[in-house]
Amino acid sequence: MKVNSFHIQITSENPDRLKSFYRDTVGLPNVPEMGDGAFAVGGANLFVDGHSETKGQAREPQRMLVDLVVDDVAAEQARLEGQGVEFIRREGKEEWGGTISTFLDPDGNYCQLVQYPQG
Repeated sequence: MKVNSFHIQITSENPDRLKSFYRDTVGLPNVPEMGDGAFAVGGANLFVDGHSETKGQAREPQRMLVDLVVDDVAAEQARLEGQGVEFIRREGKEEWGGTISTFLDPDGNYCQLVQYPQG
């Protein structure tokens, strides 16, 4: 299989709230040519949209993790916490040497800040 691009889509009963969260709070850049719910994340895109069968909060938020690889987990975590974002894991050290902090989006989906070990 030749994959030409990669996208993740998160659906919500309230997609406008999630779009605002990922754009205004998390700070992901919008990709306007792909729509107001399209965000650039590294070499991929994150799409936020509605779906007729999506209702309420995420029932198994650990099933799909949105990993955002950053240079400084502590700084990004502090910035997001300053905006009221709830973290359920703070700067956890991994056996492979990295650091992960996990936060919730407004629908209760798990998002992770990931920092790879230096050097």
